[in-house]
Amino acid sequence: MHFANNLKFLRKRRRKSQMDLATELELTRTTLSGYEKNVQPPFPVLIKISEYFNVSLDALIRYKLDVLSEQQLSQIEKGFDVDVTGQKLRLLTISVDNQGKENIEMVPVKAQAGYTNSYGDLDFIAKLPKFKLPFLPENKTYRTFQIQGDSMLPIKEGAWVTCSFVENWTSIKDGKACIVVTKDDGIVFKLVYKRLHEGNFLLVSTNRNYSPYQLPVSQVLEIWQFETVNSFEIENIPE
Repeated sequence: MHFANNLKFLRKRRRKSQMDLATELELTRTTLSGYEKNVQPPFPVLIKISEYFNVSLDALIRYKLDVLSEQQLSQIEKGFDVDVTGQKLRLLTISVDNQGKENIEMVPVKAQAGYTNSYGDLDFIAKLPKFKLPFLPENKTYRTFQIQGDSMLPIKEGAWVTCSFVENWTSIKDGKACIVVTKDDGIVFKLVYKRLHEGNFLLVSTNRNYSPYQLPVSQVLEIWQFETVNSFEIENIPE
């Protein structure tokens, strides 16, 4: 929980002294000082502080606001919660076999446009080709994507990469190869570098003919971390 640090940060961002803010919140300076030192306020006071700063209770308590960019803070103050971890995006839609074990769905190039619009649609996911890789640990969820282009050599265009789902984006180690599912740029395979304090990721290709670029966190739908390359061909892949 980050309430105490967030309260202090938001107060200073508004350029308020403890006395000034305490007066506006109808509190004593000593009470406010206690809240900034991890004393838990009663729920009605939490609501009052949330409304004063125009920040949701969830953001006020759960997220470290001082690492966010001004753009993200502005979005929060306008009523949008900016999630830099990826954990609030949605429940992952998966398919299972007749024994209840997770399948590895395959997302070919010709299905990728549909995937960005229907990644949460159980019917769409159920229609994707599926297979198993027994050597992979069972404590992760996997998906296989077909690669477009030559930006990630030596992995060639048309290759299939199996990746594990990343629940918490802050856990990604800089320089890890990942499939990034985006709102507007489709599905990309890049080396990922976190710039979460700036509200974005830096995406880098191994092929130096392609320039690195920044992708706003708000554009990211899913991130899948590279695990292995698969060599196979499949026919009659559904659109």
